[in-house]
Amino acid sequence: MFLKKKITVAITLVALVVLGIAASAPADPTFKNLKVLPKNITHEELDSVMHMFNGSLGVRCNFCHAQQKDNPKKLDFASDEKPEKSAAREMMRMTTRINKKFFHYKKDEKNPIPPVGCITCHHGDPHPEARTPKMEMKAPPPPPPAPAPAQQ
Repeated sequence: MFLKKKITVAITLVALVVLGIAASAPADPTFKNLKVLPKNITHEELDSVMHMFNGSLGVRCNFCHAQQKDNPKKLDFASDEKPEKSAAREMMRMTTRINKKFFHYKKDEKNPIPPVGCITCHHGDPHPEARTPKMEMKAPPPPPPAPAPAQQ
């Protein structure tokens, strides 16, 4: 009888330890609707990409992400409702093609930042096509004065 209680207590403790470890282990992120970013991206990497968008375009998360239907105070990150999200995906594909084709870029420890990115054109503006270059039209400088004729 005493041995049965010891075994029962030991099994219960082992089960509790296993459940405790399983409950405390961080779950792998399972992001929904990733079409351009890698499916196995970490939460930190995804946050880094999103913060780069924020800074490069001068926008907040709700620029690309729609509100949740049942709670408008929160964003539905998986939703494709806003066209800006599709535009961002196309821009990511475009910059990847440009960097591979013209700069032969491969991301590694030596080259973590690609030559062409969002900031290249956006410069903190969500709609860079609305910007026009400031070109100052200047008159050409006057020609240098003609040399004075030599006097003899």
